[in-house]
This record gives sequence, structure tokens and C-alpha cells, in this order.
Amino acid sequence: MNTIKSMAITLQAEEAAITALAIYGLTSLDLHLPLWAWVLLFFAPDLSMLGYLAGTRTGAFTYNLFHHRAVAVAITAAGIVLHHDAVIAGGLLLFAHSSFDRMMGFGLKYPDSFKNTHLGKMQQPALLP
Repeated sequence: MNTIKSMAITLQAEEAAITALAIYGLTSLDLHLPLWAWVLLFFAPDLSMLGYLAGTRTGAFTYNLFHHRAVAVAITAAGIVLHHDAVIAGGLLLFAHSSFDRMMGFGLKYPDSFKNTHLGKMQQPALLP
């Protein structure tokens, strides 16, 4: 196995661990939502791709806003300070989703193209054949 492939696997494992940790954090919250609602909420940040209907610059901005882990940390921290479980859950969901996307090879977007990311040029999702 070459060094680049080995590093990619290492980074995917790191993102998987971060995703799992954030999801574990969600289990500590008592929000009484059914599993199907959690699944819908997990993928809800991908609605930010609708920004691409207004062009690549707007699309990259909206996508990055909902996939930036610093935003997720800030929302989670605000929820902790405010003692508000739903806000904490929103932040943890954004954090888990962002890490999951990076594990799959989707990074933050440059304004010139959806496929131009901070992880490099997207070919196909990293875990798919």
C-alpha cells in the first residue's frame, strides 16, 4: 500500500471516529425523537447545496456555512452555555455530518466548482468502488 492511500485511510478513520463521537454525544440528550427523525436531521445540512442554484459562489458559501466544524462547535457551545439540549443537538448533528462528509471525500468547497474542495478535486466518494 502506498503512502498516499495509507494516509487517506488514516484520515477516513479519524473522521469516522469523530462522527461516532458526535453521534454518541447525541445519545446523551433526552429529546425523544424517533430514529427516522434523527436520520433526516443528520442529512439536513445537505439542503445547503440548494445554494448552487444561485451559482457556484453562493453555493460554496451556503455549503461551507453548514459544513464548517467551527460553526458546529460554536452552536454546540452556545447550547451548553444556554443549557438548551435542542441547540446542543443541532451543533452535534452539524459536527457529525461534516465529519461524515469528509470521511466520504466531500470537503469544504471553493467558489469555482462543487468538485474543487479543500481535500482536493473530488472524483467520487472515497468509500465507494
